[in-house]
Amino acid sequence: MKRREFVQTASFAAVGMLSLPSFLAAGKGMKNMGLQLYTLRDTVGKDPKGVLDKVASFGYKELETFSYADGKIFGMDFTEFCKYAKGLGMKVTSGHYGLDKIKGDTWQKAVEDAKKNGQKFMVMPYIAEPQRKTIDDYKRICADLNAAGEVCNKNGIRFQYHNHAFEFETLDGQIPFDVMMKELDSKKVGIELDIFWLINAGHDPIKYFEKYPGMFEQWHVKGMDKNDRNKNADIGTGSIDYKPIFEKAKLSGMKHWYVEYDNFPGTPIDSVAASAKFLKSL
Repeated sequence: MKRREFVQTASFAAVGMLSLPSFLAAGKGMKNMGLQLYTLRDTVGKDPKGVLDKVASFGYKELETFSYADGKIFGMDFTEFCKYAKGLGMKVTSGHYGLDKIKGDTWQKAVEDAKKNGQKFMVMPYIAEPQRKTIDDYKRICADLNAAGEVCNKNGIRFQYHNHAFEFETLDGQIPFDVMMKELDSKKVGIELDIFWLINAGHDPIKYFEKYPGMFEQWHVKGMDKNDRNKNADIGTGSIDYKPIFEKAKLSGMKHWYVEYDNFPGTPIDSVAASAKFLKSL
């Protein structure tokens, strides 16, 4: 079956409103609703406190950050940022760190800052195209990820890799993601699963939960436009039915999940509000 046909016909991507299993609808999952702040990348660096105020008002409780560098984030001291979020009833549970940040003293400081502020997860989110030309490139990167994960382990933090769609495109006769799952030491590195991109690549998340149980400890949750699978939609209006996916949360090992947008059907802050409103209504 071709990828486009799979996406259109698979039951987990059926057109319809997002609905979640009883343990989430009852509020046990909603109380920890998270947001990846990359969603608000155009504004968070200009007014981080103002953005946090709005995010808190929508009911988000957990935050995943990006752009940390040398003790600073969004122009603020990282500890100050975390304290401000905590004062609003939120906490930073995870953060994204580029491939250039996960080695040497730079990585050691980042890990120490994360530990000091109670952050539990650190994630490497992307491999640039020039760095992933061959399967051997992926293997070299996995070695770097294992080393970074060892530093995290020593500080009580879980390290992860975040997928897109390109890891599922055949390269040198192999699927890079499956190669990575063999090369990564599961004791040092887990996976933050971007469900949208996995489905975009033509795969069923549940089958991956079954193949690698317990490895997907964090998720990115975003809607998929009904007419263009490369576009995001506000959660509850798109084509992905998350109910059967969330029902397998325990199998996947999921501990935290974050709303995220790569692109928007409208204004970013309005989309963040719309997804929160829908999720809270369940």
